Amino acid sequence: MHLLLILALAVLFPAVHILNGWLFDFATITSHISLIYLPAFLRLFNLLVLGPAFGSLATFLGGLLLVIQFNNESTTLLLLYIACSCTGPLLSLWLFKLQFKRNLRLSSLKDLTVLVITYSFLNAVLHSLVWIFFDSEQAFSFQGALWMFIGDFNGALLGAYLMKAMVDAVEKRTLRVSGSSQPKN
Repeated sequence: MHLLLILALAVLFPAVHILNGWLFDFATITSHISLIYLPAFLRLFNLLVLGPAFGSLATFLGGLLLVIQFNNESTTLLLLYIACSCTGPLLSLWLFKLQFKRNLRLSSLKDLTVLVITYSFLNAVLHSLVWIFFDSEQAFSFQGALWMFIGDFNGALLGAYLMKAMVDAVEKRTLRVSGSSQPKN
């Protein structure tokens, strides 16, 4: 079951990336930065649903499928981007647990928002470090890092809030179903 879910989420990643480019073309800053980037949420989602190891694997495989689209960049650079995409969610979840000394609650908007802010910041920093140290063609700019933070934040927060709405709907449905099956006195 894990294998099928990992593969499905891996295939979903480049599909959402392409859909994001089509839906939010108006918000594209560069080929690597958009003001709304929905796949940012999938990176977190993979981790939250599958756990650190399998979630990172799904993101890694999805990243490999996505790099086929960027055939004009070096393989090393593309692999570093994938490493950033896997590391940002891991670090943000680890920092959340370190700071709050508990697991994240999927039904808590506060928890999801804190995670999204941390993740968006770390993802922008990690990608910026790759640009500074490994990509001589793409000059680092604070403005570019800020745009990436905003895009990841918008995409991840939108996805996280939609996930929270689904969790709430499932909880309400479960309560309704379990409440109706209880014997009446």
